[in-house]
Amino acid sequence: MKVLSDPSRLEILDLLSCGELCACDLLEHFQFSQPTLSHHMKFLVDSELVTSRKNGNKLIYQLNHANLDEIIQNLNTINTSNQRCVCKNVKSGECV
Repeated sequence: MKVLSDPSRLEILDLLSCGELCACDLLEHFQFSQPTLSHHMKFLVDSELVTSRKNGNKLIYQLNHANLDEIIQNLNTINTSNQRCVCKNVKSGECV
């Protein structure tokens, strides 16, 4: 979850939600250097939230929608109002 704890990486994901972008297009939206963007993109690609492909001398990034959807579904189950929540089966105060 460390990958999602950084505001810049969340903003990158938001930008990529509009469609695929090259690194140079992403960099226009930030006040940091190209090496910093590369660091963030490596985190996102290694965590499989983003995919990359080469187009000539450019790297093109896009969201990995399948993995993001799976994460969102899993996070949605961690909610006490969800009927499938395991907390419904936990009895509080009955420790031995």
